[in-house]
Amino acid sequence: MRKEVVVVAAVSTAATIAAVAALVRQRRRRKEQRWKQTQTILRKFARECATPVPRLWQVANALVSEMQASLASNETTTDLNMLLSYLASLPNGEEKGLYYGINLRATDFLILCARLGGKNEPISDLHREEISIPSDVMCGTSQELFDYIAGEFAKFVNAHPDNGNDTSAKEKKLGYTWSHSVDQVEETLVTNINQALAKHDLNMRVYALVDDTIGSLAGGRFYNRDCVAAVTLGTGTNAAYVESSQAVPKWQGPSPKSGEIVISTEWGNFSSSSFPVTEFDASLDAESLNPGSMIFEKLVSGMYLGEIVRRVLLRMAKEADLFGDTVPPKLMMPYLLRPPDMATMHQDTSEDHELVREKLEEVFGITDSTPKAREAVVEVCDIVTERAARLAAAGIVGIIKKLGRIELKKSVVNVEGGLYEHYRIFRNYLHSSVWEMLGNELSDNVIVEPSHGGSGAGALFLAASQTQNPES
Repeated sequence: MRKEVVVVAAVSTAATIAAVAALVRQRRRRKEQRWKQTQTILRKFARECATPVPRLWQVANALVSEMQASLASNETTTDLNMLLSYLASLPNGEEKGLYYGINLRATDFLILCARLGGKNEPISDLHREEISIPSDVMCGTSQELFDYIAGEFAKFVNAHPDNGNDTSAKEKKLGYTWSHSVDQVEETLVTNINQALAKHDLNMRVYALVDDTIGSLAGGRFYNRDCVAAVTLGTGTNAAYVESSQAVPKWQGPSPKSGEIVISTEWGNFSSSSFPVTEFDASLDAESLNPGSMIFEKLVSGMYLGEIVRRVLLRMAKEADLFGDTVPPKLMMPYLLRPPDMATMHQDTSEDHELVREKLEEVFGITDSTPKAREAVVEVCDIVTERAARLAAAGIVGIIKKLGRIELKKSVVNVEGGLYEHYRIFRNYLHSSVWEMLGNELSDNVIVEPSHGGSGAGALFLAASQTQNPES
């Protein structure tokens, strides 16, 4: 009887071991299948986002065609607005004196002043102050907004007066930039701004209101005559450049003495059949507030990059259980992933991607991510970032080609915005893509560099050029 019990126990134990082993194998196979499905989604997404050099040139050439068509007529025949700026001049590097600028943004504004010392002299006496716009002012009229800004600006001028005698008795021109496109409403806005300045007894006047990107171009031109374009790569994206007045048939009025016209391309709305658009981009566009428009911006700018990453990760969570058997609820919430968090994960070189783990928990409430899952997150970030940077590079090369400067002249392009300034991998991809497109022989002709003076500083250089230029 005892032997029978032993035999039964042994058989039962063996059966249990076999069952456990089978369960372990089943779980292992399931994990392998999950990872295989994750890799399938990842590889398909990577293929669809691919931007080989021939495709980048297709994008660049399409941009050139759109620019030419837009400059030829005032009729809306293209996706590019190509807004003409009526600035009398850009800086030439000889400007001297203390100047003031205002940079109006979405919910705040920047006031700054600095003393320019002319060619080869550093900027001195730089002061900056950021001021939030109260909610009641935000909800009021444009005149109420400008009155509030003028009041704060008057306090700033009193705190940082111009004690020099070079232009103290002469009306100065105030540099005024903002983070939106400026079109036919500019004249009305300028009038409102100047009325607000006069109300506060400020001996300054705004002659032109331009967007941030043109301000960045002004700063670049102050330091380098070869600066022909400026690009903003941040929450949104835009490009401005200097065009020959002869190449702008739709220009009305006498040609500027300089022979140059500053143009804001508004390239966020650029669209091309050569864009590497995926199903994730298509769904993002369809669910956006402006479906069918701003396609380039949705592929390139910081506002959308994190959202594309989130959509891909959500697909992996649903179809491959990337983060476990249940889909994390916060992963289904749009626009939670911001560019700084995305950059932190993407640039994480720690063992097992510990920073990725921390960000997944912080942003999406994911507490049990595996090292392999974190690796997949980094790869998705890389695919999205590389595509965005390479498309931006194609845009830059397209502008330089439109100017006919690739083979003959050195061209400097100023770039500002958080994506370029704070996202190292994005910046590296952009630079390397310009080099790939142009090759060893021509890549030295196009120099991409950070903007001068920081965000909003372009208003200072505009103030200087508009004050000292006799044509202004």
